[in-house]
Amino acid sequence: MEITTDHIRDKLIKELPASHVEVEDTSPSRCAASFKVLVVSSQFEGKPLLQRHRMVNSCLAEELKLIHAFEQKTLTPGQWEELKTQ
Repeated sequence: MEITTDHIRDKLIKELPASHVEVEDTSPSRCAASFKVLVVSSQFEGKPLLQRHRMVNSCLAEELKLIHAFEQKTLTPGQWEELKTQ
């Protein structure tokens, strides 16, 4: 399986479902070993951070077996709107 930023983005949008996803390959050589994601989903409403991260990890379970480092930020749509206005 080839892991790309597009693959991760598409999977999170489809399976969470996420209203906004940003994915960055943070590997020094852009070799798809390290990723940073921002995920905005109404599914995160009322859930603590750990539960949100577990939702993302479950969604990407197969991909995470092949990824060396994974950083995530999970926001509700309201939190995302608030962040954009700052």
